[in-house]
Amino acid sequence: MAQRLMLDGLGAERLTARDKGIPERAIGLTVDEFLASGPRLSEFWTPIIALDDAAMTSNLAVMAEWTSSRGLSLMPHGKTTMAPALWQRQLDAGCPGITLATMGQVRTARTFGLNEIMLANAVVDARSLRWLAGELADPDFRFVSWADSVETVQRMQSALRETGVPRRVDVCVELGAAGGRTGARTVEEALEIARLIAASDVLRLAGVSGYEGALGHDRSPVALAAVRGYLEQQLVVHEALAELYDDEGDVFVTAGGSAYFDLVAEVYADAVARDDRTRWTLRSGAYIVHDDGFYRGISPLDAGYEGDHGVLRSAMHGHARVVSHPEPGLALLDGGKRDFPFDEGLPEPQGVAADLGAPLQPLPGATVSAMNDQHTFLRPAEADARIGEVVRLGLSHPCTAFDKWHFLPVVASQDDDRVVELVRTFF
Repeated sequence: MAQRLMLDGLGAERLTARDKGIPERAIGLTVDEFLASGPRLSEFWTPIIALDDAAMTSNLAVMAEWTSSRGLSLMPHGKTTMAPALWQRQLDAGCPGITLATMGQVRTARTFGLNEIMLANAVVDARSLRWLAGELADPDFRFVSWADSVETVQRMQSALRETGVPRRVDVCVELGAAGGRTGARTVEEALEIARLIAASDVLRLAGVSGYEGALGHDRSPVALAAVRGYLEQQLVVHEALAELYDDEGDVFVTAGGSAYFDLVAEVYADAVARDDRTRWTLRSGAYIVHDDGFYRGISPLDAGYEGDHGVLRSAMHGHARVVSHPEPGLALLDGGKRDFPFDEGLPEPQGVAADLGAPLQPLPGATVSAMNDQHTFLRPAEADARIGEVVRLGLSHPCTAFDKWHFLPVVASQDDDRVVELVRTFF
């Protein structure tokens, strides 16, 4: 049975004028009271990002089937959304736990009772290690972090020995690659770090970890070869550590952002088939909402994927209103970098409507040419969007979309603007 997070308090939060995009009539109501009143997206102020309930439900099922059919576990990266209500959906779909990026995020997650967490990072400061030692007094709390240097291991040991810890902290040795992000740069360095962890009185060697996504940004042969070679090196480290693993807890081999998880499954496949002791774990997080940009172009489960497990659908869209026509062929929208992601590509105009929730009409040839803090530059090639009308935008990169919003409305589907949930974020 999936873990139940403590989410009851979210429905009791009162909506205020400080909550961007919230309808005027919602101010002063609790979230539950507002949702019980039958809200529609058409009531919200622009700019706004709306999530699609039907698409998220489909994405969860697609990814759950894809991973389980390959013998992989999925601990999705919660930093994508920092939304415990969406973490709960992922847990309900079969994920045993959630991955996080910082100890601050771990502390937030613990306030909701999340009891299985992978920190895809190192813990090196004494303050957060003292806090962690206290949390480990809870026998139901399962935590694993990463280390990529001897100094990291030494700092962890020093702080934990000084504080005292009720049980050893699980730590994976992180393998990196030249030009990548964190991680030991060679197999030999990784093995040295792993031996130090295994010999520790306050740490426990819990496997091999890493992130392959930093090694490529497309599906070119060069990028795919770099990712595949890196994953093969992970297996070399794991096999070399076989005699150092104990039977006191889980052993992980973990990789998998949201771009190359098919290569992870491919490279791990033989090892998965012969080793059921190890938890072969993906950490892909963006799949729950997918996108209309970077992940649409690179994910193996986008519409271009040929398989029998369904495809991911974009479940997030921006909506911004035309506020100016300063010159022919240029319209300015009321949303910008403060509202919509832009680091992995500019938004994509998908249609125009008389208002939020109204039927979309095509905008043939329209593009976004630039963004400012609070404006988006729309250049319609063949048709204009009139002042006061609302443009729906396809967005790229959910990891930098959610952090711009306190609450995101969830509509029933792309064709049904009933608001069925307000997703609360904690950045």
